[in-house]
Amino acid sequence: MTKDVVTSKVLEDAKLFINGEYVDSHTKETFDSINPSTNEKLAAVAKADATDTKRAIDVAHQTFKSGVWSKMPVEDRSAILCRISDLILENLDELSMIETLDVGKPISESRGFDIPRAASNFRFFAEMAKYISQEHYDMSNHMSYTQYAPVGVTSLIIPWNLPFMQMTWKASAALAAGNTIVIKPASYTPLSAMKLGEIANEAGLPPGVLNILTGPGSTVGTEMSVNEHVRRLAFVGETVTGQTVMQNAAKSLTPVSLELGGKSANIIFDDADLDEAVEGSIEAIFRNQGQICLAGSRILVQEGVYDQFLEKFVERVKQIKVGDPLDESTDMGALVSKGHLESVDEYVQIGLKEGAKLAYGGERIGGLGNGNFYQPTVLYDVDNKMRVAQEEIFGPVPVIIPFKTEEDAIEIANDSIYGLAGVVWTNDLRRSQRVTSGIDAGLLWVNCWYVRDLRTPFGGSKASGIGREGGRNSFEFYTEAKTITIKK
Repeated sequence: MTKDVVTSKVLEDAKLFINGEYVDSHTKETFDSINPSTNEKLAAVAKADATDTKRAIDVAHQTFKSGVWSKMPVEDRSAILCRISDLILENLDELSMIETLDVGKPISESRGFDIPRAASNFRFFAEMAKYISQEHYDMSNHMSYTQYAPVGVTSLIIPWNLPFMQMTWKASAALAAGNTIVIKPASYTPLSAMKLGEIANEAGLPPGVLNILTGPGSTVGTEMSVNEHVRRLAFVGETVTGQTVMQNAAKSLTPVSLELGGKSANIIFDDADLDEAVEGSIEAIFRNQGQICLAGSRILVQEGVYDQFLEKFVERVKQIKVGDPLDESTDMGALVSKGHLESVDEYVQIGLKEGAKLAYGGERIGGLGNGNFYQPTVLYDVDNKMRVAQEEIFGPVPVIIPFKTEEDAIEIANDSIYGLAGVVWTNDLRRSQRVTSGIDAGLLWVNCWYVRDLRTPFGGSKASGIGREGGRNSFEFYTEAKTITIKK
């Protein structure tokens, strides 16, 4: 596959999408979207500011009030959203190419998971919207029932690591509930979001229901957080920014859903299938170059199998192919930016100074042009108090920590400001139940990783976020519950 499959104007002229039209920012300013694997310009992207954001929110607000979407029969809304799902799959190659060029991830991940999952997001929430039940309570002289009504304008602020998948996960639920939305993709990776506007128009989504703004978080994101017409705000990103978003939203008492950082424990017990644990652990930290909040970045290994696991793990890491993201055989592509590459490398040096040992990697990769390529890296004999064990590196750098007992594993896992996810590898069913019950995290897997059923709640605890989305939880967040009581 080559870049030639990209036929839309997204890579030539990326504009704002407001009221069903692609438009320039009112200042005509642009910024460059950069290909992480070459550090060359991909596209000039319209740079929105607070004025453009207010316009988009006002359009979304007026569209919501018109009822063209919010009062459309749910079956008709569902049909349009299912059509969006179909069109995403019809544009699979183009969207996969855009995502790979913009993010730096392997084309096999974009085409094999991210874009198909985005289509599934739309179809799932489109279908579920038709079957959301309404509670009804009968009393002697009265009848009460609960109505779940769309709230209005919803702001969605999307991260750079899984941009299209994360955007559609939020957008599909908010739209299925009957809301209008304003989306801000990350400035590092804005291009696949712009393609969604084109798809929405073809699917028949009414103008003004979906609006997309590209620009800095300091202006666009702030206005999306404080604007009085915004009634829900969903943010995915790092924790400090999430705190700022929540503070801004509090000014208008806007409910927020925050999916923030993680430093999840990936625990290997001495009775685990080590080959299975090694493969799962590789996937859990090196997928998307380690740029996943759910990554099993702290690998806790019981002392009895510590040396054996480390040997198997390092041998498997040596087989990871880092290279051109457009090469079908590439396992790991480029980090998202030069600045992030430097941050990952700095963390490795910090870890070594703290006393961690280097089993493999630890260097930038030459011979691949001017891209942001970094070796898959393994730090071992790490103490959980070290910065590399406590802070989110968000790169291909697992830290391996020994532990003695089940109680030790739980204590180490919980010794973190984060509480997003965790993985347990064991063949003891009772142990798996004890450990998962003891870990303070919102998502836990046993002998697997990253398996997601869209019907289940998704979210973290502590510094990993606030709120839950997924299935009915999404509809509860993107709607307002209204209790209506009628005298018989």
